[in-house]
Amino acid sequence: MMKAKNLIKRVTIGILAVVLSTSVVWADDNPGLIQRAKDACKNATYDIPTVTNDIDGWPQGPAIMCDSAVVMEAESGEVLYNKAMDERRYPASTTKIMTALVALEHSNLTDTVTFTAEGLKEAVPGNSYVTPVIQEGETLTMEQCLYAIMLVSGNEVSTQVAMQVGGSVEGFVEMMNEKAQEIGCKDTHFVNANGLHDENHYTTAHDLAMIAQEAYKNEEFRKIVGSRYYTIPATNKTAEERVLANHHALLGEGDWHYDGCLGGKTGYTDTALNTLVTYFEKDGTVYICVVLHYKGTEVFTDTVMLAEYTKEFEKLQVSPKKYTLSGGTAVVPKGTTTDALEIQSTQNEDGNEQETFLFNGYEVGQAVVDKKAYEADKKAEEAQKEEESKEEQSQNNEAQNGSFSTFEIAVVVLVGLIGLGLILIVISVIKKKKKK
Repeated sequence: MMKAKNLIKRVTIGILAVVLSTSVVWADDNPGLIQRAKDACKNATYDIPTVTNDIDGWPQGPAIMCDSAVVMEAESGEVLYNKAMDERRYPASTTKIMTALVALEHSNLTDTVTFTAEGLKEAVPGNSYVTPVIQEGETLTMEQCLYAIMLVSGNEVSTQVAMQVGGSVEGFVEMMNEKAQEIGCKDTHFVNANGLHDENHYTTAHDLAMIAQEAYKNEEFRKIVGSRYYTIPATNKTAEERVLANHHALLGEGDWHYDGCLGGKTGYTDTALNTLVTYFEKDGTVYICVVLHYKGTEVFTDTVMLAEYTKEFEKLQVSPKKYTLSGGTAVVPKGTTTDALEIQSTQNEDGNEQETFLFNGYEVGQAVVDKKAYEADKKAEEAQKEEESKEEQSQNNEAQNGSFSTFEIAVVVLVGLIGLGLILIVISVIKKKKKK
C-alpha cells in the first residue's frame, strides 16, 4: 500500500513537472516576471486589430500572440480589451466550463456516477483522462467528477457526467446549447461535453467569457476552479487515492504563481491550438481573460500581459447605491470622474430607469435604478426645502415686525433730541422769569 502511495506521489510530481515545463515563469512578486512576458510577446503585431485601442482616451492594450482575446470585468460584463473577440474559434477543453456549469445546475454533489464502457471510450492515449485509469463499474461522486473535469480535464469523466445528467450525450449537449442561448451567446454551438474537435463545435472569445462569467456566479464552481489540488480517495475499483493537480499553471506555487489568479481552464487540440480561460483579481475587482488559437505557451504570457493591462483601470460608482437595483458602476481608465461620462437613460417595462454609461461613446457600465423611490425621495426633499424656506421667511417677517429700521431709529432719536431741546428751552425761560 505504501509503495502504491509513493508511486502515486511520484506520478503526480511527474505530471506537475510536465505541465510546468510547458509554461513560463511569472508572478507579481517574482523578479523579471513582466520583462519575460514582454519578451515572449515582442514579436506580436497588431495585424489582427485590437478594437479597444481605437477608443479615444482608452489605455492602449498590449500586442499579443493569440489570434482572439478578450478581457472582461466579471461583475458587469464590460469589455476592457477586444482582439477579434467575436471571431468564431474552437474552444477545445475550455468547453468544460459549460459542462461543469450545467452539471452543477442539474445534479447534486453527492450523486453517484457509475462509469460505463461507453463513457470510458475516450480514456485513450492522446486524450486527457484521469489516472489511475477509471474502471468500468467504478463509482465516483458528482463532486469528485467535477474536480476531475476542471483540474485534469478528464474527457471520459465529462462524457460520463453528460450521459448521467442529460440521459445521453446528445441530451446534455442540448442543455448546454440552451444555456448558451440563455446567457446571451451569439455564435456558440456545442456537439460534445469535452471539447474534442468537431467542425460544428465552436464559440468566440466573447461568448466564452460570458459563459465563464455565468459559471463564476456559482459558489461551488469558484471553489473547484480555484483549487490547486484535489484528492479522490480509494473507490470500489481502485485501492489507490488519486491526487489531481490543476493544469492551470498561473495557479501554481513558487515561481509559477501569478498573484491574484483565481483559476480557470486550459485547452488544446491540433485544430483549436492552445486555449485558456483565466479568472484573476486586481484591486478588489475580478476579471475574466480568454485567449484563443495559438500553439505554444504564449497563451500564458499573453494572459500575464492582459492581466497587467487591467492595472490601467478602476471601478467607479456612478449611480447612487441607495436607488441602484443592479449594476451602477463603470470600469474606466484611472483618473476618470463621473463628469467625464455620458449617461443615457431609458425606462424599462417595470417603470425603472435603465442607465448606460459611456466613455467617449464606448459602453463602460450599466445600471437599473429604482426611479419611483428616487422620485419619491426627491419630492420629499423638495417639500422639506420648501417648508424650511417658508419657515425662514416667517422668521424674517417676525424679526422685521418686531424691530425698527435704521430710518425709524433716526427719527426717534431726532424727535428725542428735539424734545430735549424744547425742555431745555422751557427750563431756561422759567429760570429767567424767576430772576425778574
